[in-house]
Amino acid sequence: MKAINFFKKYKQFSVFLVLALLIILAAVFAPIVSGGVDPLKGSLADAMLPPCKEHIFGTDKMGRDIYARVIYGARASLTSTFGVVALIFLVGSTLGIIAGYFGGWIDAVIMRIADMMLAFPGLVLALAVAGIMGASIKNAIIAIVLVSWTKYARLARSLVLKIRNRDYVSAAIVTGSKTPYMLVRYMLPNALPTLVITAATDIGAMMLELAALSFLGFGAKPPTPEWGYMLNEGRACMQTAPWLMIFPGLAIFVVVVVFNMLGDSLRDILDPKTE
Repeated sequence: MKAINFFKKYKQFSVFLVLALLIILAAVFAPIVSGGVDPLKGSLADAMLPPCKEHIFGTDKMGRDIYARVIYGARASLTSTFGVVALIFLVGSTLGIIAGYFGGWIDAVIMRIADMMLAFPGLVLALAVAGIMGASIKNAIIAIVLVSWTKYARLARSLVLKIRNRDYVSAAIVTGSKTPYMLVRYMLPNALPTLVITAATDIGAMMLELAALSFLGFGAKPPTPEWGYMLNEGRACMQTAPWLMIFPGLAIFVVVVVFNMLGDSLRDILDPKTE
């Protein structure tokens, strides 16, 4: 009953949670959702077919089914996006909590590195890193993590600084509490809700950044079905075969909107300022 009352109270969150789960399930069960069509197998005889009964999203220049590639593309896009968000959350939050708790030269070093990273436009720096490392999904993830952890580090540091000098923290230190216990018992729980909200609202933005890197040739490599790379493939045929860009673009748009709205709804629930 508590779960039912919760979902009734937060209807917007419930709707977008269901939509997000449907998107994830579609990616997990891609072979079933795509009707068993191989996204990598094509026939030149069926190349560049417009949407029809046999190919509801049409085919590409290799005769591959666009619908199957869009469905399978959800696997690559969602997996890489969740991986990016998880790594940024872990790296940034850990460094920020350490900087805020210990202070001194540790805080100075971490924050100066963060300031240095913030001095460059994020996507431009990610392009430079990905270009040096080579085009692949793995390198695109590493590039985005290297330039995006700073926001979480600064946020975690500010949250820790708010409670670092509280009386109950000082009392715990005086009574002999060890540093790992202090970090896990006091620092992390106070910073975690805000950091989780930030991570949830960043899913859509990270997906767009990964798609941008793939679109520019620094992410997924052929023949991997990935939405950003599919947009790149369809760019040359935008006027003669617009379906090559329309359906991957719609997939990115829908998924980004769903996860952005889910993140906003989660913020309304977890934000302590919300009545």
